[in-house]
Amino acid sequence: MVNKLKVFKNFSIQNKYKNSILLIGNFDGLHTGHQKLFKLAEKYKKKYKLNIGVLTFDPVPKMFFNKKLKNFKISNSNQKLNYLKKYKIDFVIIKKFNRQFSKINYLTFIESFLFKKLKPKYIFVSNNFRFGNKREGNVKKLKSLGKNYNFKIINPKPLKKNKKIISSTLIRKLISKGKIKLANKYLGKNWSIEGEVKVGRKIGRKIGFPTCNIELNNYVIAKPGVYAVNILLKNNKKKFKGIANLGFRPTFNQKKLLLEVHIFNFSRNLYNKHLTIEFIDFIRKEKKFKNVRQLKKQINLDLKIAKK
Repeated sequence: MVNKLKVFKNFSIQNKYKNSILLIGNFDGLHTGHQKLFKLAEKYKKKYKLNIGVLTFDPVPKMFFNKKLKNFKISNSNQKLNYLKKYKIDFVIIKKFNRQFSKINYLTFIESFLFKKLKPKYIFVSNNFRFGNKREGNVKKLKSLGKNYNFKIINPKPLKKNKKIISSTLIRKLISKGKIKLANKYLGKNWSIEGEVKVGRKIGRKIGFPTCNIELNNYVIAKPGVYAVNILLKNNKKKFKGIANLGFRPTFNQKKLLLEVHIFNFSRNLYNKHLTIEFIDFIRKEKKFKNVRQLKKQINLDLKIAKK
């Protein structure tokens, strides 16, 4: 059963959500490392009869400070909220990260925001958590100040697989290298992107493989190539199977990066519809063909592999 989730845009929360368990972080992708943290928080919730809240930031601070940083997110804000609903989270604070907020020193953040407005009993953070102006605040300082402000810091050891710490950074690297199956394993679900179907040049339709064109926006860019995918229409639980090409379509001398999705045995018009594309496996890298006939031959081979 999906939990109801109260969403706040600032620190002025209702009294019933104060004195809670608070998890702070970006939680991009809500991977298995994050899930471990949430499961531990659930145990505290059950033991101490407390609400669980999440404090996260939009935009991601790293993207705020580096305006040139695009195509960074594993999941967008809508996906993040949907993932949080699957856990026993009672409320989430999505704090707008701007220049004014970035200049608040770490002591003011703890005293004026955490203590006075939220009054958390337990704060869950990762070991590399930094906060406040110039990132001067850290876990050690949080633990020290917790004694004064009556909260305890919980920062369990990070989840490791194959001697590697599971992190959003690691998963971004795997996605960019086309290692989708491993990325999905560490995510604990299929990596997916959401977007509206845009009208394209209809090249796919002309050569017998109609596609839906999806813009990538700020998602991390996977390795250009062909992928086996699942496709979900908004408010439709049924999954359709298909194949996707992410790239620049070198055979047609295109310059813009585009995700083109072909759904098996499907003929409905999906222009302006909202789709979720789940990446299942990498089939092959993108390449330029001498002519359309060679391209069509390769697509037929790709379709057989994807269907398997």
